[in-house]
Parts: sequence; structure tokens; C-alpha cells
Amino acid sequence: MKQNSPDIWSDKLPSLKHGGHKYDRGHALIYGAPEFTGATRLAAGACARIGAGLVTVLGGQKGDVYRASLPAHIMVRDNLVWFDEKVSAALYGSGGLPTEINFNRDIPTILDADALKNLPERLSPNFILTPHEGEFAKAFPEIDGSKAEKAQKAAKSINAIIVLKGAETVIAHPDGHSVLNKHASPYLASAGTGDVLAGMITGFCAQNIDPFGAACAAVWMHGEAGIKIGPGLVASDISDIIPLIVKDYY
Repeated sequence: MKQNSPDIWSDKLPSLKHGGHKYDRGHALIYGAPEFTGATRLAAGACARIGAGLVTVLGGQKGDVYRASLPAHIMVRDNLVWFDEKVSAALYGSGGLPTEINFNRDIPTILDADALKNLPERLSPNFILTPHEGEFAKAFPEIDGSKAEKAQKAAKSINAIIVLKGAETVIAHPDGHSVLNKHASPYLASAGTGDVLAGMITGFCAQNIDPFGAACAAVWMHGEAGIKIGPGLVASDISDIIPLIVKDYY
């Protein structure tokens, strides 16, 4: 299995052109948690920082909470069924699930946390599932083996990309291709860092990076942020340092 490194994904990152507009960089849609709103805010902030041209949070009944707490460059809508043809990636589950998941869209769709429950038997490779070990065990109770074997089996079984998180993270594609990420920091074992990672993956997908490449790039940069920040890291620190990391690859 290959180890994750910039050699795998750096040539997939988009190049910006003069005269472009925000939709050239994609529109990410994030379904806002009805209770743990901080998780959604972390994901949305990371999604924007990683380069998505526009990030919209669907806040539902908590719309005013999101308007008051999110930065001005992130849009908030109340309508949980709102959608637009310009949306290029979507994220469900960070902090909670406010509505049913639309499994029929053909845009990259990231499923995190609560969105990993009650999954259909088959999805498609434009879906990325981001479980930690505990969530994986609940979502795929029949699958065992080493961490790499479990991720590969699950990806093939459900026909979607699996990002099995941990000190070492396995990114597995249903075609059998997988990557092991060891580029990380123990200081990432902190509340909310998984929400940040989900937002980073969504932001890269929104920019028309293929979902597998987007996952590999986001996982590596997430680890790089943990290494650079070190002791004292909290999840919100990661978004602040993303621009310093990303600029080395553009």
C-alpha cells in the first residue's frame, strides 16, 4: 500500500486564473447540525479556508445561530431542502443530521459522524465516508481484519470511498486502490478535528478535485497542520494555518 504524500495529489490541485469568479472554485453545501452547531462551524470554516469559492450552511431552525456565529463570507440559509445547480459538493453529519440524506445526487458527497448511520447497501464512488474506528464498527459490524483490510472491504462492499481515521488513516477506493497516511500528530486527538477534516475534504471536492485525490490531500494537510501547531492544538487552530500549508502546493 502506498503511503500518502504530496506526490499522490499535488498535481490534482486546481490552478487559479486571472478573471475567474467564485463559482470557478466551487460551491460547497453543508447541512448544519441542529444541536452541536460548533461542529458545523468548524467544518464550514475549514471548507472555505481550503479554497471553496462559496460555502453555504443550511441552518434550519438554527439559522440565526449560524448567522450570528459564522464569518461573513459563509452564507446561511434556513431551508434544509434548498439546492442549486452550482453546488459542487455536499457534507452531511458533522455535529448531527438535520434532514434525510439525498443519496441520488451525482456530486461528491461527504458523510461524517451521524450521517454514517442507516447507510444503504450500495452507494457510488462520489461518496466519501469518514468514520473513526468506533463509527466504522457500527456502520460495518460484519467486517473485520486489519485496519487496511477493513477499509478496503468496506469500500468494495458499499462502493464508496472510505477514510478510516486514526493515528494512521487509511483512504480506500472501491476499485481496490488504497493509501496509508502516517503524516499526522498525536495532538490531533482533540474534539472537533474530525469535523475540520470533513470540511477540508468537502472544500477540495467542491473545487472539482476527484474525491479520492481530495481525501488524500485533505488528510495529509490535516496531519501537517497538527505537526506544525503541536502542543496546545484545538480544532479551530487548523483552519487558521491552512493557508500557510496550501500555498506551498500552488
